[in-house]
Amino acid sequence: MPPLECISEFRVRYAETDQMGVVYHANYLIWCEIGRTDFIRMAGQSYADLEARGVLLAVTDAALRFHASAKYDDAVRVRTTLQRVGSRGLTFAYRIERVADGGLLVSAETSLVSVTREGRLTSLPSDVRSWMEQAGGDA
Repeated sequence: MPPLECISEFRVRYAETDQMGVVYHANYLIWCEIGRTDFIRMAGQSYADLEARGVLLAVTDAALRFHASAKYDDAVRVRTTLQRVGSRGLTFAYRIERVADGGLLVSAETSLVSVTREGRLTSLPSDVRSWMEQAGGDA
């Protein structure tokens, strides 16, 4: 079975842009979060369900490469895949594109680790790790 790819689409909102109508760079991280939470839901559970079980994921690393600018009212597509599943964490990859022409806007990657409610590093529960591995990450 091929790895899952989650596709999230939306329009750039005015509040996400600067005075020139160009998306402010920090908003791409928010779009990665949209892709990541949509991916988790598509894989079979919501992030809220994971949190209710005490599985909290904290971002430890984020890398973004800017290729082109999105502008106000552009339709945007976020393609999210799960790149790696480890005993304590996950790594997601994102391709943020303009819908109209498929142009690449940003390529990104985020790494997250499992933490307790007190913020201490902990292992992913084995069933969560197994479920995420089936969604496309390697062990």
